[in-house]
Amino acid sequence: MRYQCALIAVKNVKKSLAFYQKWFGLEVEVDLGWNIGLKGGLTLQEHFAELVGLPEESVYEKSHNMELYFDCENLDEFEQKLHQEPSIEWVHPIKEYPWKQRVIRIYDPDHHIIEIGESMPMVFKRLVAQGHSIEDTATLTEHPLAYVQATLEEHL
Repeated sequence: MRYQCALIAVKNVKKSLAFYQKWFGLEVEVDLGWNIGLKGGLTLQEHFAELVGLPEESVYEKSHNMELYFDCENLDEFEQKLHQEPSIEWVHPIKEYPWKQRVIRIYDPDHHIIEIGESMPMVFKRLVAQGHSIEDTATLTEHPLAYVQATLEEHL
């Protein structure tokens, strides 16, 4: 057995497809009209309740019990682009966590939470550029020193 993908219920598969293509550059792998598989393991499914035999009202919006996660190399630039789109509904603007990763969260057209975070290699590079040692960076980010060293060597 192997994991295949995450499937999310959407009201309008074309609208959702346009959102994921515009903001995250996801490409279509398989388009069945009402079911679109995207490269990277995300599937958009229209008519989900009907497909699985559940009442339509049982498919909740804003359930707030899962999110899709993306990371990016330039979070500030991505946030600026999002602010230029009035239709974006925000969960929160950039916030920094104790492990020094900065993230933003928005909703997709069907109110699934989308988290966009700085990639950890970018967090490591940012901290080192701010004058932190590699050892301090490992401590601040709560990552093993060997991992931080290897990641910085790979991404510098």
